[in-house]
Amino acid sequence: MTTDRILNGRYEVRELIGRGGMADVHLGRDLRLGRSVAIKVLRSDLARDPLFQSRFRREAQAVAGLNNPSIVAVYDTGEEEIPDRPEHEVRVPFIVMEYVAGRTLRDHVRAGDLTHEDSVTYVAGVLGALDYSHKAGIVHRDIKPANVMITPDGAVKVMDFGIARAMADSQATMTQTQAVLGTAQYLSPEQARGETVDARSDLYSAGCLLFELLTGRPPFVGDSPVSVAYQHVREEPPAASSLDPGVTPALDSVLAKALQKDREHRFQDALSFRRALLDAARGIAVAGVTGAATETLDVPAPRPGARGATAMAAPFASADPQTRAMDRIAVQGTPPDHPDDGRLDVLGSRDAVHPQDDGHDRRRRSSRAAWLTVFFVAVLLVLAGGYVVLNNLPDNQPSQEAVTVSVPDLVGLAEADATDAIVDAGLVPSSDEEFNASVEEGDVIASDPAAGASVDRESRVNITVSLGPANVVLPETLAGLTESSARDALEVLGLRGGAITEETSADVPEGRVITTSPQAGQSVPVGSPVDLVLSNGKVTVPLLTDLTLGQAQALLTDPAVKLPSAVREVENSVVAPGIVTAQSAPARSEVDQGTEIVLTVAKAPPPVPVPVPPAPSPVPEPSQTPSGQPTGGTGEQSDPRPTEGDD
Repeated sequence: MTTDRILNGRYEVRELIGRGGMADVHLGRDLRLGRSVAIKVLRSDLARDPLFQSRFRREAQAVAGLNNPSIVAVYDTGEEEIPDRPEHEVRVPFIVMEYVAGRTLRDHVRAGDLTHEDSVTYVAGVLGALDYSHKAGIVHRDIKPANVMITPDGAVKVMDFGIARAMADSQATMTQTQAVLGTAQYLSPEQARGETVDARSDLYSAGCLLFELLTGRPPFVGDSPVSVAYQHVREEPPAASSLDPGVTPALDSVLAKALQKDREHRFQDALSFRRALLDAARGIAVAGVTGAATETLDVPAPRPGARGATAMAAPFASADPQTRAMDRIAVQGTPPDHPDDGRLDVLGSRDAVHPQDDGHDRRRRSSRAAWLTVFFVAVLLVLAGGYVVLNNLPDNQPSQEAVTVSVPDLVGLAEADATDAIVDAGLVPSSDEEFNASVEEGDVIASDPAAGASVDRESRVNITVSLGPANVVLPETLAGLTESSARDALEVLGLRGGAITEETSADVPEGRVITTSPQAGQSVPVGSPVDLVLSNGKVTVPLLTDLTLGQAQALLTDPAVKLPSAVREVENSVVAPGIVTAQSAPARSEVDQGTEIVLTVAKAPPPVPVPVPPAPSPVPEPSQTPSGQPTGGTGEQSDPRPTEGDD
């Protein structure tokens, strides 16, 4: 783009400031309001693909509904037409967004200027934005350092919510969508397996983000995206403290819960994740989890005969999927008979073993073990008391009744209302679409499970949304559109563009639709191809010779021709005056719209003067002889009549 490029007559496009898998981002200026903006334009090589255009538009729709100081705002959207082929143009959508000055978290990680306190603050801001978007029903799906901007005053801005809407209607795999599904280093296990994702998938990615900010690298690295995705599914991440000793056990415990493979064992919402993270910054670990997430921790094996350690670890070994972290507490809380070997204990301190201080160390470890026992007993008592209190509140039902919920009746509701009803019931919504002649477009046809079914909380309820009748009527509005615009309009109707032909037209500009086949007003099945007839910008010249001037001009002004004319008169003694004898463009040839046709018209030549014959000279009178006979001329004349005696 050039610096003098103006979009919608309002937004001046300036230098390129970012580039992604689907779009380029330019610095721009709103000429009307006089402010800097960021303009995101779909890449020109993807602009002809209706799927990418649809995904791009959905991004604008998704973010336009989010109004949060931690999410980059969308100001405006639009489309511009760019030349694609000589016969048509392509509409390229763009989004005008808030321009955020500052650096991304990726830049901060590369610069190495993040403290642990900064990391916690920034991730807490990201979780605040996710909490807002999740409540609005939008899953980001691509949380990573490059999509989080930090302003000069330290504010967090989450960017690029396009993938949430772009992938909402597909079960993509890694091989299909490395560019649009997410970045391999931050994929949740369910994303890597190509399964449906939910808000907890964003929380896993946020855990990967926190891990990288604290340690300088993602939890999993590999030679290829596929190998990294495999690690997310099959392997356990290292403890952050094993890469950076400055990471506290409390932060390790937060990461241990956030990076669980099973989403049921992670934080269930962004708000609980944020609270746990802020508590960890004050040294409070997540209950039931220590600074270990996996079996890859550096845990010493019990020595032979260490019955105390074995007995202490055994009760935790079968408690729940997070018990490996508890095993670490059990092993490190070794009895006095077996002094530890200097590994990191529960509180993050490191003891060096000195023979001369053995007695003192034994007493200290024995005291620590006793305090740990008291601590866990107190926690259990508090939990038990809270359970009793909560279950005796008037609004609480017995636990047996709270295990399952009934699926609400969703048939006939609008999609948005049905989604709200599912969420209000404590269930997870999903949807698909199909055509239906009896249900209005956008309303729910059916649900799975059906209304009244008893299901577990957080179960998924899929609704089938009507796309309207299976037959559609071709509208009149296709005429005059470019090919790409007509194809988009057909796609919205559930149809597809067919063959392209060109014809002459006196009115329709070159490259625009003259008519369609089937024609406007006809009803066609959904999914049918519709052929487009485009104007070639030419007009066929009619035969004008041997016509009167009035007849020829009438043909040129016909609505099917609409060509201007000029008249040139030429004397012609053979053709009657007023008859066209020649035309500047041959008959039945094609000329550009608006071409002037010069008509040569016969006119009578001027009259030729007739010569006047000379007057005859006077004849003299004949004279008579004495005998009385006239004379003159050539001699005497005799009377031819016979006289007497002439026999």
